[in-house]
Amino acid sequence: MLFFSQLVNGLQLGSIYAMIALGYSMVYGIIMLLNFAHGDVLMAGGFIALFSINAGLSPVLAVSLAIGGCVCLSVLIEKVAYSPLRAAPRISLLITAIGVSLLLQNLAQLFFSASAHSFPANSILPMKNYSISGVNISLTSIVTILTAIVSMAALTYLVQRTKIGKAMRAVSEDAEAAQLMGVNVNRVISFTFAAGAALAGVGSILYCCRYPLVAPTMGALPGLKAFVAAVFGGIGSIPGAMAGGFAIGLFETLVTALGFSTWADGIVFGILILVLLVKPTGIMGRSMMEKV
Repeated sequence: MLFFSQLVNGLQLGSIYAMIALGYSMVYGIIMLLNFAHGDVLMAGGFIALFSINAGLSPVLAVSLAIGGCVCLSVLIEKVAYSPLRAAPRISLLITAIGVSLLLQNLAQLFFSASAHSFPANSILPMKNYSISGVNISLTSIVTILTAIVSMAALTYLVQRTKIGKAMRAVSEDAEAAQLMGVNVNRVISFTFAAGAALAGVGSILYCCRYPLVAPTMGALPGLKAFVAAVFGGIGSIPGAMAGGFAIGLFETLVTALGFSTWADGIVFGILILVLLVKPTGIMGRSMMEKV
């Protein structure tokens, strides 16, 4: 029974990593950018939800504001920091992404202090437990896992079946050719950032329900682990991001359950090194051909 309990915990944590990893994969698939500020967008969503609930707003409105705030912040970052550098060398975008991440963390410390704030998780999801075949499963775990599955299905439908999804795939293949065919590349890129940020907003709520604390640096480590999940699954692949998120969550939870909690983070990043050495494109990634 302990194994199945830890399995559920791993899937819950992996679901959160998966939703964050989806944002990494989408942005990288479109403009080949590792958006290291993505985890700090999650942090912003946590603070928005916290202050909305403390202001007496309903949980539904608080969650909506958190998701909307993440979307607006991510689009603003893309327009102000990334868009002017779109023709610059890729290393310039990478350095800018790290700079934006540090900027957001320090702004949050300036306005909200460096200390952690207690998050009223019960206001979002009541602390209920259900017994299934002798295994206790919390309502938070059920909602988190189902939300991740629904998010992946909705995103897959969006990319494969809708007009904007076809435009995203076209820009991913060849942005210049897509623009010549009438695709508004800037709008597609902004939409991609917005969609990824919406998933980060949902992930921030579920993360705060699992760990009911909000702090300026809360998004840094989950963001890095989600990046590992995206690389493990195959960055740029939606199913790969989900598979990578679940895998990293399960690895971390099982290692902690075995009594090696101090090694959990090291093992996660060790997986990143191993994957890059053995299969740099990830388990579901496709090989990229470079034109010369």
